[in-house]
Amino acid sequence: MTNFVHLHVHTEYSLLDGASRIDHLVKKAKSLGMSALAITDHGSMYGVIPFYQACMKEGIKPIIGVEAYITAGHRTDRISRQEQKIYHLVLLAENETGYKNLMKLVSIAHLEGFYYKPRIDKEVLREYHEGIIALSACLKGEVNDYLLQGQFEKAKEVAIDYQLIFGKGNFYLEIQDHGLPEQKRLFDLIIKLSQETGIPIVATNDVHYVEKEDALIQDVLMTIGTGTTLEDEKRFRFPTKEFYLKSAQEMSDLFPLLKESLENTIVIANRCHVEIPSRLSILPKFPLPESVTSDQYLEALAYKGLEKRYQNITSKVKDRLDYELSVIKKMGFSDYFLIVWDFMKYAHKKGIMTGPGRGSAAGSLVAYVLGITNVDPIKYRLLFERFLNPERVNMPDIDIDFHYERRDEVIQYVTEKYGEHRVAQIITFGTFAAKAAIRDVGRVLNIPYSKVDRIAKLIPNQLGITVGQALKENPELYSIYQKDEETKKMIQIAMKIEGMPRHHSTHAAGVVIADQPLENYTPLQEGQGNILLTQYSMGILETIGLLKMDFLGLRNLTIIERTLDWIEKARGKRIQLQHFDENDRKTYELLSQGNTKGVFQLESPGMIRVLQELKPSRFEDIVAILALYRPGPMEYIPEYIQAKHGQRKVTYPHKSLEPILKDTYGIIVYQEQIMQIASTMAGFSLGEADLLRRAVGKKKREILLKEREHFVHGAIQNGYEEKVANDVYDMIVRFADYGFNRSHAVAYAFIAFQTAYLKAHYPVEFLTALISESMGNQGKVTEYIEEARKMGIEVLPPDVKHSLYSFSIEGNKIRFGLGAIKNIGVQVIESILQLRKSEKEIQSIIDFCLEVDPKVCNRKTMESFILSGAFDSFGIHRAKLMANLDDLLERIQKRKKLQNDLQIDLFEDLQPTSKIEFDWIEVAPYPEQERLKKEKELLGVYLSGDPLGESRELLNSYTSHHFSELIHLNEGEIITIGGLLTELKPIVTKKGDPMAFAEMEVNGNLVELVLFPMVYQKYISELQIDQGLLVKGKIDKQGEKVKIIVEKATLLSKLKNDFRPKFVMIKIAKGNEKTATLTKLKNVLMKRKGNVPVILYYEREKRSRRLSNKYWIEVDQTLKEEIETILGKNSYAIHFG
Repeated sequence: MTNFVHLHVHTEYSLLDGASRIDHLVKKAKSLGMSALAITDHGSMYGVIPFYQACMKEGIKPIIGVEAYITAGHRTDRISRQEQKIYHLVLLAENETGYKNLMKLVSIAHLEGFYYKPRIDKEVLREYHEGIIALSACLKGEVNDYLLQGQFEKAKEVAIDYQLIFGKGNFYLEIQDHGLPEQKRLFDLIIKLSQETGIPIVATNDVHYVEKEDALIQDVLMTIGTGTTLEDEKRFRFPTKEFYLKSAQEMSDLFPLLKESLENTIVIANRCHVEIPSRLSILPKFPLPESVTSDQYLEALAYKGLEKRYQNITSKVKDRLDYELSVIKKMGFSDYFLIVWDFMKYAHKKGIMTGPGRGSAAGSLVAYVLGITNVDPIKYRLLFERFLNPERVNMPDIDIDFHYERRDEVIQYVTEKYGEHRVAQIITFGTFAAKAAIRDVGRVLNIPYSKVDRIAKLIPNQLGITVGQALKENPELYSIYQKDEETKKMIQIAMKIEGMPRHHSTHAAGVVIADQPLENYTPLQEGQGNILLTQYSMGILETIGLLKMDFLGLRNLTIIERTLDWIEKARGKRIQLQHFDENDRKTYELLSQGNTKGVFQLESPGMIRVLQELKPSRFEDIVAILALYRPGPMEYIPEYIQAKHGQRKVTYPHKSLEPILKDTYGIIVYQEQIMQIASTMAGFSLGEADLLRRAVGKKKREILLKEREHFVHGAIQNGYEEKVANDVYDMIVRFADYGFNRSHAVAYAFIAFQTAYLKAHYPVEFLTALISESMGNQGKVTEYIEEARKMGIEVLPPDVKHSLYSFSIEGNKIRFGLGAIKNIGVQVIESILQLRKSEKEIQSIIDFCLEVDPKVCNRKTMESFILSGAFDSFGIHRAKLMANLDDLLERIQKRKKLQNDLQIDLFEDLQPTSKIEFDWIEVAPYPEQERLKKEKELLGVYLSGDPLGESRELLNSYTSHHFSELIHLNEGEIITIGGLLTELKPIVTKKGDPMAFAEMEVNGNLVELVLFPMVYQKYISELQIDQGLLVKGKIDKQGEKVKIIVEKATLLSKLKNDFRPKFVMIKIAKGNEKTATLTKLKNVLMKRKGNVPVILYYEREKRSRRLSNKYWIEVDQTLKEEIETILGKNSYAIHFG
């Protein structure tokens, strides 16, 4: 081993400063023969546990530390850095006490001392110095700062003070040499200071990157952090390339006369010994009534809840409850269940909607009777062992869904109950993803945006893809990389930084609760609101044994709650959704038709197609389809559908498995089925069966062979043939990856069914809630307004006399919410609503201006109200209001000033009770297209008219796909779609041929069109801005972006002449071949006799049949709608000649 170790080291967790990846750093230190290595990131301890684990793996000692920021004044001072300096100080934990004190100091720095940087002061250093060895740090250390100022005696005073704080032998003068003249000046001064004080010297290198050539990477990270470019000579950067992990020899060469300073690194390393144990669980204790244990209290609550949940308590139910309670008690988790029961009780008491359950916890009867979940595990055949396995000691994991807007109330309750330093949200780190790395590096290299954008877009939109993978997968990207040096440099740097942490944020759901102040387990910092945030991420917290719970905000619960509110308001009675009728016919009709926009988990185009084919008729169908509609098991969906409709014979490997697989037609859909099979055939306990499920899912050969032997032996012992046992084991292995958690599927099927039920029975209330909850996502608002219109529900325009903040109900219509108008703030809406409560009459725009405070309603706001149509009910058209707006506002302002000056009584014509007389300038109304365009800009949708006018229905009858389906279509798929042409950009190709890019508005959404030279030349006359256009073309996909390569285009005004239907294709999906269904179709065709041929495509048989001319039809506006009502969506398509 060497005579030197690094004690001043920054990792990638010195965010946008350190460029040392921990794994590489530790391996490099080991390869250099170093016995130990320190981590001293700036002001935080984010990387401590990953660093500790990496060191333990490589067999070198981890030294836990931090480079703290220490203020010259008090940590709570808020004084500029020019007036009050911030110094650096390296702190190393000598033992567990020191480690705890480090966490305490870092937490104080963030929670009390954060001002530009997380700062401590000497007051807290004196309080929490025990077990810490301190080094005087770099040029920014306090001692060095005074030495460089020529204040030797002051530096000496400060050094002695630090020695007094930490104790003799626990403070070192740090010496560094990165080739900086300031460091050279300090050499003799530090030696002199050491000689006069007896404080030893230690050599360090302030490591910021591992290899010398990584200096550029560190420079890039710093430049990203400061928002500058590498060309900016004034940017903050390191002056040399010497801040790397040097070898002991390199360090020895730097300090040939200070061998002792090198040896002192070993002295310090030998003194430092911190062990961070991996604990099973650190459970907080639930506050109990006197003379009762948590086990007793839980049992009493469970039996009380049992009586509420079950009218008839059978022995089966009682035995199950006793069994679960015995397991929970044995594993020591009673307090855990009591904690969850308590905050769920609080949520229910406060009327905060909670989900029926989530994950495997829905399989627990104890959770059900305590009111933690709302899924009866007995009724739905759910397994407790999938949640808590008595044969595999593991922390329970109960995740809870809450009303999205009220989740924080529950977290606040937990914080107040257990103490603000015992409850925290969990940190998460955003890392450089491939595209982001390219864009960030491109910016700091000052490469033109267009070029960077092009390269970034060539990286496939795959979760977790790396730049290296993209180079292999995209030949075009690789070609540019090889040919263009600028691009090559950008990509090479991007590959160096991708995956590094870029920033921190708060985990969407995770909350941690501890038995004592969290600073004893993890450093803390400020979080959202008054909830603290851990500096260790979720996986690390679980490793050290802290109790993690997920408090999730689910928007669909908010939608359900708002729907129930509207129903109650209209009908005076609140419906109880938790007791829904699983056999509701109307709900299954809605699902079978694919009318599921807005329905939880069931609204994607792919899922809609599955529902139309499946035609669900029982709750189990919804559970199964939620489990199957995922990559992998999706391939079994056709088998499931065929079996349901009697088109495939259902077989079982053995008759004893029929009760387990009957509901899923012989297909293993759920993980619980694997467990039940192992229990039935091989005699496994359900705990053993869960271990088998986990084991075979790993697909390791030795494990598979071992488990096969175990399973087959058990099955033979139970009387099964060896071949059958092997066949079933093969089936288990095949489905182990695909099997889904049935408990979770059942719980989420509850929400899916509830939202479908509400849409089927209360469409106005449901869509009002759905659109309101989508405010902020203009695309979704537009999509759901279109859905309302399809269902025959009128959406009224915004109106300052009637609209609320969100969308609301008037009769059986939906009123547009004021909060969804662009440029309209919350304050002005609150002012308007307050006016309504005061019963002041607002009959004109003048009344409005007089009553609403101009501080919250400026000219821009007034303009938005006018052009959106919110003032239309005042009876003056929009152009006239706009033409008079400035004069009107000026007049109102004068009136208000006179009133404020108490001079109003001098002017008889301006008494408060009198009306303002205003001479209106007369102007012509806006042309309809202009009015609608301005309206659309503010609302995202057309409400007072349709720019396509009467052509809309004609266009719909020719359209093959809805806008929302485009992203789900395959590359190259041919579609016909139409809308309003809003933009045309002609360009010239490299060959000199004209072509064009265009944008077409389709149902309020923009679609990009590409017209290559031949097509552009042919259809140039059809491309008229603000005119209706129908195009036929191919789908071109680039990740989430979809373009249409146009092959044919025509103006809507010429549609019937240019786009003559060649034939109509009608798809008869599986299950639609029934006589009654085909008779309805026949009647529709017979009513529309014409000259367009009809071809039926029978999906099950995969054959087409051309009907005789007796059934040829005339294509009109309502044909598509009528056919899709009978046969489902996407069953009708026009093919053009």
